Amino acid sequence: MTPRSIAIPKNLQTFSPSSFFSAFLYPTLGLGLLGTTIGLVIAFDNLAMNWSYLWFGLLTLVISIFVCNAGIGPLHRILQHQAGELQAPAQIITMINLFIAMQGNVKDWVNYHSQHHRFSDQPGDPHNPFESKRWAWVGWILFRDDRDMQRPMPLWLKRQPIIVWMDYFYNTIAVIMHAVMPAIIYYIVWVADGSLLLAAICHASFIIGRAIHFHATTYGINVLGHLKTPVWLDHVIGLLTGGEAFHDHHHDQPKSALHRHKNGIWNRIVDYNGTILLVYQRLGLVSNLKIAPQFLAPVPAKA
Repeated sequence: MTPRSIAIPKNLQTFSPSSFFSAFLYPTLGLGLLGTTIGLVIAFDNLAMNWSYLWFGLLTLVISIFVCNAGIGPLHRILQHQAGELQAPAQIITMINLFIAMQGNVKDWVNYHSQHHRFSDQPGDPHNPFESKRWAWVGWILFRDDRDMQRPMPLWLKRQPIIVWMDYFYNTIAVIMHAVMPAIIYYIVWVADGSLLLAAICHASFIIGRAIHFHATTYGINVLGHLKTPVWLDHVIGLLTGGEAFHDHHHDQPKSALHRHKNGIWNRIVDYNGTILLVYQRLGLVSNLKIAPQFLAPVPAKA
């Protein structure tokens, strides 16, 4: 089988404008908005800004990363690998978070990931880092094979009408989330005589946080997750991806709702996508949660 990085031509016919927008153009707009806002404050004395607004921006950035992971976690572990069953409210929450994360159609996401598990690190893997790290990072997103996009939605997803309906209207809902809703928020802030500067900084920070999450996911998991990396780097990428980057066990135990041991505060922090699912289980929003045996085994006492 010809490696995907070679088999898919890199031309305008295979180029995906929507993927380019979500991976590069939209983050650039976020950086531009933040830079323009700060530049205007510096240039014009009559524009009053409390510099604590930047702390609000940082908080918004962190929230953005968390929200995006709250979509990816249930998508990957439940909708993809069937490590449980999402109830209707959790399906809606997950899909809204995925629109914010700009992950594209669930149908295509699941089909690509299924190929990845079938041909992991071999020719046929959509993002094999041993062919090309750059391809595994963004190349496979920017250049698409029409046959991949024409694959039908997997049967286990077709049985979930909420997922099917929201996925069918993905583009429309994504435009509402990323264009219409921010415009409404700006209008409300203006009418309420609030700070448009604060609104702009938080908006830009939310976009930048989404971009950090996007590239931490594609590079941290598709590339670093399949290479030998230092433990400290695993934990940094783990925090940025909600624990998805802890990949050493995943291909052996893909149906696990947890990627780290269930016990231990640090485990539940770095694997907070799994923690979200545990909370969902407590709230009755997810059922039949499956956890790999090694993550439930008693932790050996230290000598």
